[in-house]
Amino acid sequence: MKVGELSEKLGCRLVGDPNVEITGISEIQNAREGDLTFLTNPKYRKFLKVTRASAILLDREIPELKIPQLICSEPYVAFAKALNLFYPERLPEAGVSKKASISPTAKVGKDCYIGDFVFIGDNTKIGKGVKIFPGVYVGSNCEIGDYTVIYPNVTIYDRTRIGKFVRIHSGTVIGSDGFGYAFSKKEKKIYKVPQTGGVVVEDFVEIGANTSIDRGTVGDTVIGEGTKIDNLVQVGHNVKIGKYCFIVSQVGISGSTKIGDFVTLAGKVGVAGHIEIASNVTVAAKSGITKSIKEAGTYAGFPVRPYKEWRKIQALVDRLPEIYEKVRKILKG
Repeated sequence: MKVGELSEKLGCRLVGDPNVEITGISEIQNAREGDLTFLTNPKYRKFLKVTRASAILLDREIPELKIPQLICSEPYVAFAKALNLFYPERLPEAGVSKKASISPTAKVGKDCYIGDFVFIGDNTKIGKGVKIFPGVYVGSNCEIGDYTVIYPNVTIYDRTRIGKFVRIHSGTVIGSDGFGYAFSKKEKKIYKVPQTGGVVVEDFVEIGANTSIDRGTVGDTVIGEGTKIDNLVQVGHNVKIGKYCFIVSQVGISGSTKIGDFVTLAGKVGVAGHIEIASNVTVAAKSGITKSIKEAGTYAGFPVRPYKEWRKIQALVDRLPEIYEKVRKILKG
């Protein structure tokens, strides 16, 4: 594809020769002739002098660059769109395997792919264009919206509702029992609390591999529209996650927590139960959220606190050996 045509498709302003041919996409340090690359992180700017790429995506023009530049406000978004153009996803053609087990009361929409050894339970509704890969279990009374893709060996328990254009990756379990138990001091016995609710996954959600989302005790666990959940995430019962959130790997969210829209929880963040997190909050990796966060902003630490405050405290902690030595000398002296 000519770089001029590509710039039009991506909505970028082109600086340079529009006739340069682009045949692939690569990272700036590994790019070869014919590749489109991108620059969003300043630490990779050093590779501009040695990259062999034929064109580059940038947020602002660099006059000394000799290769064509595609200028846009969000080059990484344009990069994602370019990847879709050059490497379109290839999903299986429509068809239902004879090895699949589908209840007579289930309804499967048009143009679906149902792979080998898929199980679909009673009264479950599958929308049109859905792709269900081999080894998937879908329980009874479930709903799966149009054009959703469910990769191999996913387990979806009864009474789970999944929206349109959702992607669920291998090994994920949706609708398993929440961790609900009642301890009797009198009897010295633990009673299981029945988990009678369900899970609602709204449109355009993506859920990574080996993630667990528990059903509600009473009512539903909800994953809001457009939210992206990484691999190895635990979402407890009755959690409500808002729209367009990022939940990164190894995050654990305890039951009945409410999370607003546009929230990012970085890797290994732990969230206590029965608290609320406001919209437009970002929490740094390995932080512990023990109380509600009521204001938008960036937070870090354990227990979590505003990021600037955490940085000041961390700077003091790093100086403790030096401070200790000074105090010790004063006390000795």
